[in-house]
Amino acid sequence: MLEGTPEEVIQKINNDAAYRFAKPYILEFYTQIEPEYQARRAVINDIQKDYIKALLKVMPNQRYFPDANGTLRVTYGQVKGYEPRDAVYYKPISYLDGVIEKYIPNDYEFDVPEKLLELYETQDYGQYADSDGKLPVCFLGTNHTTGGNSGSPAIDAQGNLVGLNFDRVWEGTMSDYNYDAEICRNIMVDLRYVLFIIDKYAGAKHLIDEMTLVHPKGAIVVEEVIKEE
Repeated sequence: MLEGTPEEVIQKINNDAAYRFAKPYILEFYTQIEPEYQARRAVINDIQKDYIKALLKVMPNQRYFPDANGTLRVTYGQVKGYEPRDAVYYKPISYLDGVIEKYIPNDYEFDVPEKLLELYETQDYGQYADSDGKLPVCFLGTNHTTGGNSGSPAIDAQGNLVGLNFDRVWEGTMSDYNYDAEICRNIMVDLRYVLFIIDKYAGAKHLIDEMTLVHPKGAIVVEEVIKEE
C-alpha cells in the first residue's frame, strides 16, 4: 500500500476499506468532540486549582498525593488470598483446572480453544507446571492498583518477572476511594502461564529461546511497576 509516488499512496489509502470506515469517525472526533472536550477540561483544570488550595487550607494535616500520570511508580506487596465474607476464603493462586471447570462451549466468556483442551487432557505443561504438576494461571497480590495498571510487570524479590497485572478482585473495586488491606487484591497472570501459551499453545518456541528463564526459590514478594494512563 505504501509503494509508489505520494499521490499513488494517498489514492491507495483513500480506497482502503478499513480507512474509509474509520475516516468519518476520526474526522468527527477531531472536529467536533475533541475541541469541546478540551474547552471543558480547561475550565475544570482552573477550578481544580482552587479546590486543591481550599483542601490544603481546611485540612492542612491531611496526607495529599500528587497526580503521577505519565510517571513511573512502584508498589510492593505479597502473594496472599483473602476472606471476602464469613466462611469464604479465596486462595492466592488459580490453575488451568479452574479454567476447564468454567468451560462452556461457544460462550463468549468461558469458551476454551480446542488445542488448550488437548494440552490440558494430556497434561502437556512442559517446564511451566508447579511443583505439584498443575499449571498456574493467575495469582493475587496485596498491591494497590488503579486504572492504567493493566499490563504492569510484577517482579519478585530477586528482580525476576513473575507476572503481569490486569485486574482487581470484585470486593476491591472501591479501593481508589476506600482501601481495605483485608480484601483489596490485585490479580496478575502468572508468567508461567504466559510462557506456556507462547510455547505449547502458540508453538512459538523460538521466542522462548530468546529469553533467559530462571527458577528462583523461596517466598515471592511482589513488586509491581505501575504504568499510569
